[in-house]
Amino acid sequence: MSPSAPSGAAAPSCEALWTERNAIFKAGGYCFRTPQAIRAFGNAGCQYDDEAEVPLSARQREQVARIRTSERSLGCTP
Repeated sequence: MSPSAPSGAAAPSCEALWTERNAIFKAGGYCFRTPQAIRAFGNAGCQYDDEAEVPLSARQREQVARIRTSERSLGCTP
């Protein structure tokens, strides 16, 4: 579910938001550091250790920012 779901729709969970955000970084070649992310996504083919260096489009960066805002508003742990 997208964090920009219409009102009345169920709010996404912290886990769903975390997965959506990290899937964007995985597709961009990010090398995960946490055991949870490595278990979920792996690091095969990763190229970037710094999130800021991952070559994401402006739309993807905006999506990540929206997801992080949703995570903060839900009180999700980083």
